[in-house]
Amino acid sequence: MPLSTIVSFMRHEATAGILVMSAAVLALIVDNSPLSTLYGALLDTPVALRIGAFSLDKTLLAFINDGLMAVFFLLIGLEIKREIISGELATREQALLPVLAAVGGMVVPALIYVAINRGDAAALRGWAIPAATDIAFALGVLALLGRRVPASLKVFLLALAIIDDLGAIIIIAIFYTADLSVSALAMAAAGMVALALLNRAGVTRIAPYIITGVVVWVFVLKSGVHATLAGVVVGLAIPNAGGTGEEGSPLHRLEEMLHPWVAFGILPVFAFANAGVSLSGVTFAHLYQPIPLGIMLGLLIGKPVGIFGATWAAVRSGICRMPEGATWAQVLGVAMLGGIGFTMSLFIGMLAFPDPAQAAAIRIGVLGGSVAAAVFGFAVLRATRSVCAGGR
Repeated sequence: MPLSTIVSFMRHEATAGILVMSAAVLALIVDNSPLSTLYGALLDTPVALRIGAFSLDKTLLAFINDGLMAVFFLLIGLEIKREIISGELATREQALLPVLAAVGGMVVPALIYVAINRGDAAALRGWAIPAATDIAFALGVLALLGRRVPASLKVFLLALAIIDDLGAIIIIAIFYTADLSVSALAMAAAGMVALALLNRAGVTRIAPYIITGVVVWVFVLKSGVHATLAGVVVGLAIPNAGGTGEEGSPLHRLEEMLHPWVAFGILPVFAFANAGVSLSGVTFAHLYQPIPLGIMLGLLIGKPVGIFGATWAAVRSGICRMPEGATWAQVLGVAMLGGIGFTMSLFIGMLAFPDPAQAAAIRIGVLGGSVAAAVFGFAVLRATRSVCAGGR
């Protein structure tokens, strides 16, 4: 993948990260102001889609989390496929270091959360919350450092976060699936077969994939499997051939078309809808409750320990090479930024604890851990005094 494409992608993500942060802060302000009642009423607004006898009746918040986020996961599916075909995951040598780092960065936070919440079966449902990394938020912080961070580390963080998203998708599919409707699942499977046949037939128009994908989304939603996974399936089905070379392929065109909408629309809307938490009556004691404490420590300590530890072991053993131009201090700083879970952590938290009574604890843990990880990661990278010639 050309370096210019990577740089353009990162600039989008960095700007989106700043916008997502702003939306989250706005949600906190609104939910702790006289407008809090209107904020809650807005998210609880009933929304219905009906075609004949078929209907979908949900709240606005549910449509944001099930519908708009499916588009986000569609983009994730496209990014994963692109990276596997021609990006940072295209060869074993390129993929191995971020893969190992991502695995370490998912396992250690989960273990910390489980250790803190052991003995509470209900709380243990949240073990995967601190295992996620927010690409936009992390790259947004990284962008503030300019050329202090070498380009190789930025690409490393990008690849790591994409692998992290793939891990989150697998976790959602396996561990956060409700009771299944066999008939709806069968219809969704038929739609997936149709997507595969479109790809096999060499169809390069995007519209047939999107139309079929909407049908798959509806039946996945009805099946009990989380509907956002339909977005990933559609993304993986989009062909990377056709047009005028790779940049003219349906995959590239759709990714280019969706990225601004996701970065500057869907993610900020999701952040605004899910980051609001009333701080009335909240004290430091709430931070020490097992669920928020497990999330915060998982993000703030587990993520950097897992990412840095796996990276160090892989490089020291000779299995992988150190990112070019990077120091171990910079790797540690980037590993800390991996603890910015935010979007994906909030999303997994919503699946793990659908009871609104748990929402405040989840949000406090995710916001507290993510902000602390951002501050410490920024501070460590800022302290690396040398300006990197390879940074951008």
